[in-house]
Amino acid sequence: MPLKLGLPKGSLQEATFKLFEKAGWNIRVDARSYQPAVDDPEISAMLIRPQEIPRYLEDGILDVGLTGKDWIEDNNADVHEVAELTYSKATRNAIRVVLAAPEGSAIESARDLGGKRIATEYVRLTERYLSTHGVRDASVEFSWGACEVKVPVLADAIVVNTETGSSLRAHNLRIVDTLLTSTTRLVANHAAWADPEKRAKIEDMALLLRGALNADALVGLKMNVATTQLDAVVAQLPALKRPTVSPLYANDWVAVEIIIEEQQARDLIPRLKRAGAEGIVEYPLNKVIY
Repeated sequence: MPLKLGLPKGSLQEATFKLFEKAGWNIRVDARSYQPAVDDPEISAMLIRPQEIPRYLEDGILDVGLTGKDWIEDNNADVHEVAELTYSKATRNAIRVVLAAPEGSAIESARDLGGKRIATEYVRLTERYLSTHGVRDASVEFSWGACEVKVPVLADAIVVNTETGSSLRAHNLRIVDTLLTSTTRLVANHAAWADPEKRAKIEDMALLLRGALNADALVGLKMNVATTQLDAVVAQLPALKRPTVSPLYANDWVAVEIIIEEQQARDLIPRLKRAGAEGIVEYPLNKVIY
């Protein structure tokens, strides 16, 4: 039976498809379809809002899925977390789920929320947060996003996710407290994890997805170096990096190859050239498995 995979619909959809492509799977979907085609007969995929993926995992409708730690916590879902995936360059930062209130309001901590109205998508998470701080009489109302526009007229405070806080500042809001920090997780239901064949497929998927993410911030460099210049070239390489050195047909030349962080290449390549390296090639990587 194919592995039933839940993919997040919405803002992470395109980044998720690209990640899977880099890991080795091509996923295609019609604009009006919720059932993507995967070029792997062992996988059956569905597009689902990430908020709902933990619930469908618990119910056994999905075997494995990608969703945020925030939605796992909000659903209080009993699932097996297989891997943390800090996505591509555009989404590498973790998000925070925060309590925010208008600038100048009297709300300075959770204790000030008594009798207040809070708008959020994270209803259960917010209710547990209030209970932990002994707040019993706050009103938590579900909001379909755009919580920032609801204060102060429709709500006194909000609980939302943020990466940089720029949207909050744009709406004259300040962060009062952080409820949790969240990244994307590959999660499985316990029945699928206990099945040897499905578990092997899930573990392979996690390995390849992590390998694709590892490669995202790295590049390969290869170059030709005269043996008389080898020590000078190697001395320019980042500390703790050990290059691969292979003899070329000409006895007095070698090929040098190394993997480095992409951000290092800009400054390193000119130094390598000045030290005597020739034919320098920078190339992207698909997967790096540690």
